[in-house]
Amino acid sequence: MNFYQMIKPLLFKLDAEFAHDISLKSLKLAEKSGVLNCYPRAPHCVPRQVMGLSFANPVGLAAGLDKNGAVIDGMAKLGFGFIEVGTVTPRPQPGNAKPRLFRVKEAQGIINRFGFNNLGVDNLVENVKAAKYNGILGINIGKNFDTPNERAVDDYLICMQKVYTHASYITVNISSPNTKNLRDLQAAEALSSLLASLKLEQKKLADKHGKYVPMTLKIAPDLTQDQVIEIADLLMRHQIDGVIATNTTLSREAVKGMQNSEETGGLSGAPVRNQSTIVIQQLSKQLQGTLPIIGVGGILTGADAVEKIAAGADLVQVYSGLIYQGPKLVHDICKTLG
Repeated sequence: MNFYQMIKPLLFKLDAEFAHDISLKSLKLAEKSGVLNCYPRAPHCVPRQVMGLSFANPVGLAAGLDKNGAVIDGMAKLGFGFIEVGTVTPRPQPGNAKPRLFRVKEAQGIINRFGFNNLGVDNLVENVKAAKYNGILGINIGKNFDTPNERAVDDYLICMQKVYTHASYITVNISSPNTKNLRDLQAAEALSSLLASLKLEQKKLADKHGKYVPMTLKIAPDLTQDQVIEIADLLMRHQIDGVIATNTTLSREAVKGMQNSEETGGLSGAPVRNQSTIVIQQLSKQLQGTLPIIGVGGILTGADAVEKIAAGADLVQVYSGLIYQGPKLVHDICKTLG
């Protein structure tokens, strides 16, 4: 039994968000003390060239675990091929009221309704600048909860401008179910307008800094096939560099009757696996390789990662799988994918 599996029963006795905070603080302490230098390196995995970037391996940390970029160096020691931090907003915000994180143990799922709780983009940039990590770093950006959708583009532009020179790629998050009406930005007209503005800003920033930073869009699993096709067409039309599929789901089909299943928020982990894979398949069919897909949702084993790649993903990300399987999951996926 590995160390994480030994302490997991203790962590699972604690409130979920408290356990989350303790885990991040412990990881930061372990990195600073040098303990993580003894952690075995991930098995060799064939590097991937995606979005013009070279990924040491295809297994990434999904956004949401390290919202403020506070434990980048600790996460890097766990063997990830890339790390995505955020979601970050222009201004700090506390997020929704606690409790707001719940385990659905029976299904290896997690429900959260955090609501983009973060210390703001300036704090994240300072943390990124202080980190020693020099691998691929994605920065996930969002809008403040009190910014109306008509002005959402302003928030995304502010964040993009501030993180541009510090990111390997930037993710535009319009798919969290925990910020009121945010998912409305996935509708064709709103999305086309948003992408046009962001693409124009990306070009300006690339010219200004002499550096092209790719941009990805993170979408929801709760989309119809027609909506997925519509989004894929807009991604191609606006020459977006990649798409992340998917965020958490509002569906409770897979967890009906289970403890905590009626809590509001986005459901992640094993219960979203199939929905996420279907969206990836639909995207892949429509995109025909014109832009890469990063697959995320319900990856708890190496076989789950293989399924995402087979569906059309170029890279994968994990979050909830780490909670249930521990950091060994990164090694297991690398070993399986080779």
